[in-house]
Order: sequence, then C-alpha cells, then structure tokens
Amino acid sequence: MAKKILFVEDEAASQKSLGFTLSNTGYEVVSALDGETGLRLAKSEKPDLVLLDLILPKMDGFEVLEQLKSDPETKEIPIIILTNLERMDDVERALALGAKTYLTKSSYSLVEVVEKVKKALGDA
Repeated sequence: MAKKILFVEDEAASQKSLGFTLSNTGYEVVSALDGETGLRLAKSEKPDLVLLDLILPKMDGFEVLEQLKSDPETKEIPIIILTNLERMDDVERALALGAKTYLTKSSYSLVEVVEKVKKALGDA
C-alpha cells in the first residue's frame, strides 16, 4: 500500500510539480492550499508524513506544526518543513516545535526533496 503524504503548500506551481514527482515515486499525495485545511486533512487522512510550508493563508505553518504536535492523534506523524524562510530563528523554532527536517526551497531540487521524504519514511 502506498504511503500517504500530506502536502500543505499555497503555491499552486510547487503543489503541482512536487506533488507530481512524489506521486510518480509511488506515494499517495493529499494536497492542502492553506493551514486550516492542512490541519483538518492531517486529522482525517492520517498521512504517513506531512510536507509543510510555513507561509500559508488562514493559519501559518508554525501554528499547524504546533497543533499537530500537541494532538495525541497526530503528534507521531513526521513533519518536514519546506519553505522559503531561511532565518536561523525560524529554523530553530520549527525544529523546537517538533519538525523532523527543515528544507529551504531554493536550496533543494525536487529530486532532493523526494530523497528527504524517502529517508524520513524509512524508504531510502
């Protein structure tokens, strides 16, 4: 059975390109374009991993991360941050809140992001 990834990202182009790449790698991808939807889908879909942007409409990624990690139902789901924020305090805050990995979009290719996902899921 394919592992399920919830991809919370408000940029349609990123959603499409990375979502397509992950699907082609054999993952089931569930998409959310804002933080509120992402949080709701994380609870209803029970993904194996969440790819989370920090700059999101309705509820930012930090808040989504905090709520997922404080909920017994979702706190064990590994979360990879994939964002444009490069400031060290953003990285430290996300990791302190429980993110497994922090990736800056400009520093990683699609292939590298997929490799990080595989590693986080134990598929690498």
